[in-house]
Amino acid sequence: MNAEPLPTEPARVATEPALADPARAEPVRFDTKIAVLLREDLEPWQRLNVTAFLVSGIGPSVPEVIGEPYEDADGTGYLPMFRQPVLVFQGTKETLTAAHTRTLSRALPRALFTSDLFTTGNDRDNRAAVRAVPTAELDLVGLAVYGPRNAVDKVLKGARMHH
Repeated sequence: MNAEPLPTEPARVATEPALADPARAEPVRFDTKIAVLLREDLEPWQRLNVTAFLVSGIGPSVPEVIGEPYEDADGTGYLPMFRQPVLVFQGTKETLTAAHTRTLSRALPRALFTSDLFTTGNDRDNRAAVRAVPTAELDLVGLAVYGPRNAVDKVLKGARMHH
């Protein structure tokens, strides 16, 4: 009895002809990384809220990270999303501060979320809350960063994958 070997990769859903053929599909490797670093003491609802806000800043500022729109088999259209995974990390307040400093020194595209933003209710007040605090005194609870894999990895030194 000749059994076919089990696949080593999960099935891929793709619209491009080369990716639609599993025999021709190669693992996709990105030389860039999208990462979110959350302060480890956040409540679950805060982690979700902060992550959503942070990644919303990456797409408009770095349009090449956005893929093509989606469409289901019935032709119903859906918005495009990131073309690559977003990795979520966590760390202490000190880890977040150090990552922020490294992000600034490398001039990487970034978004931040401070504890003050939990008390505001709109974009204008959010921006005013950040503008009111000097860089070194920001009470960071989240940071999103995009850039070359090795640069982002260096920024995230000391952080661990979120679980």
